[in-house]
Amino acid sequence: MNWFQAIMPKEGRFFDLFDRHAQTLCAGAGALHQLLQGGPQTPEHCAAVAKHENDADDITREVMLLVRKTFITPFDRSDIIDLITSMDDAIDQMHKTAKVTTLFEQRSFQPDMLRLGEVIVKTASLTAEAVPLLRSMNSNAARLNQITDQVTRLEEESDQLYDSGIAALYRDVGKSDPMAYIVGAEIYDHLEKVVDRFEDVANRISGVLIEHL
Repeated sequence: MNWFQAIMPKEGRFFDLFDRHAQTLCAGAGALHQLLQGGPQTPEHCAAVAKHENDADDITREVMLLVRKTFITPFDRSDIIDLITSMDDAIDQMHKTAKVTTLFEQRSFQPDMLRLGEVIVKTASLTAEAVPLLRSMNSNAARLNQITDQVTRLEEESDQLYDSGIAALYRDVGKSDPMAYIVGAEIYDHLEKVVDRFEDVANRISGVLIEHL
């Protein structure tokens, strides 16, 4: 049976792929944060976000293939799919933000946009910390719950930044430059949704904990 065991996919590969995807989230969040600092290098940072999103797509496809090939998975197949999909949605939303800045040739951004970028970096970092802890859920449950609570608080902070940013945008250009307001509001909308997607990841992790502890 040794040859059979050798060709069977190892369930640990799921965790390796989750870890790799989480690192792309951190890299994408870092590039997005640099993008929001503005300046002539903005297009380069947009391209970096797109590259990390493409890398994440490759990892997601690998997970989906592994789910079909693996006889015994570390936890429910539906939970694996939901987790990797929610992670992929987060970096997809980053890419949508970058595409808007490219489409409208944005080179400067409001302070609250940059603050939202900082929140995104924090949520990505927390996700990258949480994902490896799933390898030993029992012993890491307390920390995982702390992380998911932190992500929820950051999502609430992002809502406040969104509201204050939209209000400032309206005061600055709402009446004098409607197109600038529309573009700025769309960027705010995408940024806030990135944090929402990270909260979705945290909720998926919480769901896995509830089902398996």
